[in-house]
Amino acid sequence: MSNRTVVHSDHAPKAIGPYSQGIRGAGLLFCSGQIPLDPHSGEMIGAGDVRAQARRVMENLGAVLQAGGASFASVVKTTIYLSDLSDFGAVNEIYGSYFKEAPPARATVQVAGLPRGALVEIDAIALSGA
Repeated sequence: MSNRTVVHSDHAPKAIGPYSQGIRGAGLLFCSGQIPLDPHSGEMIGAGDVRAQARRVMENLGAVLQAGGASFASVVKTTIYLSDLSDFGAVNEIYGSYFKEAPPARATVQVAGLPRGALVEIDAIALSGA
């Protein structure tokens, strides 16, 4: 088994289940899906506002990336989970603002529900030199 390291950031919400915020190994960082929880209070933000939720999700994801020795520029794959695919345009706009050049590969899917009633969740895989 190859070496793997648990990645944790106090600037992202604590895991709400039996998983790590991220795992680093073999030059990759696997970031668990982030929902729009405030990292300090643990409360959901932006009830009914998918744009506010998408911004918080990306900030949470950025904190995990940084803790794992990566950045948005080193992300190679993401998955966006939406509770309503009609929010695609709004989320795409926010998401795109974090990837200025050479955006990663991506899948976007509509799901029946997300933890705590979130409207959006995003996970990522990044190259990690750390």
